[in-house]
Amino acid sequence: MDAIRTETPTIEELNRKIDFLTEQLMFVTEELRQQQERRLEWEELKSDATPIINELFRLTVEQLEEVESSVQLEDILHLFKRLLRNTRNLEQMLDQFESVMELVNDMSPLTQNAFLSLMNQLDEFERKGYFVFAEGGLKIVDNIVTSFSEEDVKLLGENVVLILQTVKEMTQPEIMTMLRQTVQIAQAEETEAKDVSLLSIIRQLNDPAVKRGLVRTLNILKTVANSSQNNH
Repeated sequence: MDAIRTETPTIEELNRKIDFLTEQLMFVTEELRQQQERRLEWEELKSDATPIINELFRLTVEQLEEVESSVQLEDILHLFKRLLRNTRNLEQMLDQFESVMELVNDMSPLTQNAFLSLMNQLDEFERKGYFVFAEGGLKIVDNIVTSFSEEDVKLLGENVVLILQTVKEMTQPEIMTMLRQTVQIAQAEETEAKDVSLLSIIRQLNDPAVKRGLVRTLNILKTVANSSQNNH
């Protein structure tokens, strides 16, 4: 009787087993509930995505039909393979692009300051009249361009060296001084407006400076005459 009584489970053991089974059943029930929820979510997602996928497939087919004559499936596969082979190069390129963007962001304050300085400088040029002067210079250039024909420009190009040499000689200090003195004397004579007699002219011929001036004038006239004969 004692042996039989020891093998018979007690009420506490039965309760523990029932509790354990209840927990297992609740766990299984929860797993089934979660699986059902996931299945419902998947079905909802599939039902929502099916029209989108169908529309995307339709658009893809239409676009492929438009480029079918220029692009073949082999070309697309070849491009895809090239992209896969150049994955590292693409990654390096993206890294460089990110570095450039970081550099641009770092230099943004400097470029803003440079832009403000440029605007201030342009405003100062405008106040000083640089732009007005440039506009007038453009009008002068326009007048020069419209005043010369193609033949004139050709002749100018052929004689530009001679012209520059002449200008260089004309800008010598002694030549400029002589021209300035000549202008001053002419203006003084106009201001005085006195009559000059033949006797006073003859007297001035005895002046060595007048003689040298006459010789230079005669030489200039002689040179002009010779040049005219050579041209003809």
